[in-house]
Amino acid sequence: MIKKLANYLIQGVLYIAPLGITAYIIYAVFMFMDGLLQEQLIKFFGFKIPGLGILTLLIFLIFVGYIGRTIIADPLKLVFKKIIESVPLLNFVYSAFNDLFSAFVGKERKFNKPVLVKVNLNSDLEKLGFITEENLEVLGIKDKVAVYFPHSYNFSGELFIVPLENIKPLNVNSSDVMKFVVSAGLTSWEKPKD
Repeated sequence: MIKKLANYLIQGVLYIAPLGITAYIIYAVFMFMDGLLQEQLIKFFGFKIPGLGILTLLIFLIFVGYIGRTIIADPLKLVFKKIIESVPLLNFVYSAFNDLFSAFVGKERKFNKPVLVKVNLNSDLEKLGFITEENLEVLGIKDKVAVYFPHSYNFSGELFIVPLENIKPLNVNSSDVMKFVVSAGLTSWEKPKD
């Protein structure tokens, strides 16, 4: 029992320590910069500027973020990418997942054309999906598009090649459509403004 409690204590410290240390460092930097700058302002100009420490802290954190990104993160990403590219199977799996995740949240989001597709010509059955490719000439297919249908309660889906006449573009936010499909229609979204 005591061993379990000790393990929980250690795990709690491991979870809280990085956050606590980060908060303390930010607080210490703020107090140091605010005190130093305010002393210099009073010494040279005879007045204080409220909030100067916060402004200085923001500039400092932006600078640290820039240095971390350009000097540390980007070079490490390049090394990691070169290692992955040198292993064929690993490169295939990594690039497939990387493309999938960037399609959801990256700068080149692919799921930005929501559509309603008639999937059964004998009934009014329709599915919500997203056009992912409109030009399928590389497959030798004309007058059809690639439509991705996400599964509800899951982040998997199916890709269908669909005739254009069965597609109805939707004039709604694509993120709202994705949430609606993934939640099996249980999520709500704001109604479009007139």
